[in-house]
Amino acid sequence: MKLAHGRTQGDEIKLRWFIVGELATWIGASFIWPLTSVYLNKQLHISLSMIGVVLFCNCAGNILGSIISGRLYDKYNPYPLILWGVGLDVAVLFLMAIFHGWPEYWVWLTITGFLGGWNGTLINSIATSLRHHPGRYVFNVLYFSQNLGVVTGTLIVGYLYDYSVTLLFVIAALLFFIAFINALFNYRPIIGFHKERVAKGQSGDTQKAVPMPKRNFIMTMAFFTTLGVTWLMYMNWESNLSVYMVSLGIPFHLYSLLWTLNASVIVIMQGILARFPNMFKNLFHQIIFGICMFSLSFITLAFAKDFAHFALSMFILTLGESTAFPAIPAYVNDLSPKTSKGKYQGATMVASGIGRAFGPLFGGLVIDQAGYIPFFWVAAIVIALMIVMMIPIYLKLAKKLTLYK
Repeated sequence: MKLAHGRTQGDEIKLRWFIVGELATWIGASFIWPLTSVYLNKQLHISLSMIGVVLFCNCAGNILGSIISGRLYDKYNPYPLILWGVGLDVAVLFLMAIFHGWPEYWVWLTITGFLGGWNGTLINSIATSLRHHPGRYVFNVLYFSQNLGVVTGTLIVGYLYDYSVTLLFVIAALLFFIAFINALFNYRPIIGFHKERVAKGQSGDTQKAVPMPKRNFIMTMAFFTTLGVTWLMYMNWESNLSVYMVSLGIPFHLYSLLWTLNASVIVIMQGILARFPNMFKNLFHQIIFGICMFSLSFITLAFAKDFAHFALSMFILTLGESTAFPAIPAYVNDLSPKTSKGKYQGATMVASGIGRAFGPLFGGLVIDQAGYIPFFWVAAIVIALMIVMMIPIYLKLAKKLTLYK
């Protein structure tokens, strides 16, 4: 079947090539982020406060990359944009393998943060061009692929780190090179999509950038606020929780095992959601379920004193992560006009990035002043307030929302 301006229905990027690219990049990325704090502190003897600054710069770079690439996607050909992004990641990782002292490691990590935001937003935005699959299915598959990469990467990184940190960076660079080759040969159909956008523009068909309807914008802002707040609390699992568990006499390797559990449950859940895409009545119900699980996980943390209870809390948290996090960008995609999908996918990444950037700092301040248990209750209550905020907004606007599917 021919579409407007000569583009055929089959002339789009195959979903399997997104899976290949996401697997390669997320396995590679999982060689970097788990070891950063340990490597900087134990081998480069950098203070924990300075490590916090380094991680903040990484997140700030991620936010900036997301903003810029999201806006560029809506105006320019995405094909060279994604090639430049992944290609520069390859170069930076090879440089990291050669020069990984201080402060150059800080520089490389900031650049990889920028490129991570750049590439992540472009992939999400390009995924919105697929017409053979519903948006919910596409984002579930992307999330599944990312977390399968995390499972694989985190299982390997501990063993390779003991052998050679240089080897880790080289392998990560090679994995990103595979992603670059995959994009070079298999993402070319996005050129046709861009030409179609340009042709429609020149003919006056769906020309100008269509502003998001006010009701859609209000709903989208509610999602962004929820996403940022949830990440603000969630990031403490990646930072302050390790200290808390060790203080209770739980070995550090069991804390690491929680992340293998996390990624494994996400992979299983995404497989279930991909197989049964209508498990939830709609995306909003899926989001509410996920945010409820996030809040519940912090309630259970307040009573956790041994590994089994921490594992239960992580399992509940992961149910929330695997349902809410892929559903929010999918719903934002439905609420975004075709001319600004990249902009709002970028904003989704920015909301997540802000929460990730300030999460450890916020958690640390509350814990220093009041302790871990009060922080867990604060996190549970604040996340629950996001549900209290979203439901009335949705009930008021649901029938008046404009969907761009």
